[in-house]
Amino acid sequence: MIASVNGTVAAIAPDAAVIEVGGVGVLTHCTPGTLATLRVGEQARLATSLVVREESLTLYGFATDDERAVFELLQTASGVGPKLALSMLAVHTPNALRVAVASADLKALTKVPGIGQKGAQRIVLELKDRLGTPEEAVTAALHGETRAALWREQVHSGLVGLGYSGKDADEAVAAVEPQADADLAAGRQPQIAALLKAALRALSVR
Repeated sequence: MIASVNGTVAAIAPDAAVIEVGGVGVLTHCTPGTLATLRVGEQARLATSLVVREESLTLYGFATDDERAVFELLQTASGVGPKLALSMLAVHTPNALRVAVASADLKALTKVPGIGQKGAQRIVLELKDRLGTPEEAVTAALHGETRAALWREQVHSGLVGLGYSGKDADEAVAAVEPQADADLAAGRQPQIAALLKAALRALSVR
């Protein structure tokens, strides 16, 4: 079990980062939120979870130990593999997931691509008493202006981490703002991964 990696960030992609540890580049799959905290050339520590399959060894990285713990717990639910668990953490913070599961908020869970109504019901049933106590303060921070500011910061940081200038990142954030505003107006949390992809498309067609 590789519990963490600590080294220099060698490269950042939309869904993964390469951390150089002892002269070896370690490919680590991460959420957009985690990738937004990384900078090429700077030191980084990621809590990690190694998923072993017959044909592959895949390492997943997280900004906090809590994210890793929730990632591993999510996979104990029927039908939830590592990719879906990572998608859940890309859409919701660990505490937002705790709130959604504890309150049986199926609408929140079905915002995750790949989770339907029946899947959400199964996740609630199997994980309701296993994810821990939700923190209401964190849940509240996902709403209103704080939530609006969060997507801007994460998309901007993600673009800068990919090598774009601050000015380019500002322009791209402005280009995807209508998409994010539409999500907020509909009561949805803006999807950082989708916004980052849209921002990259906007930069590519300038």
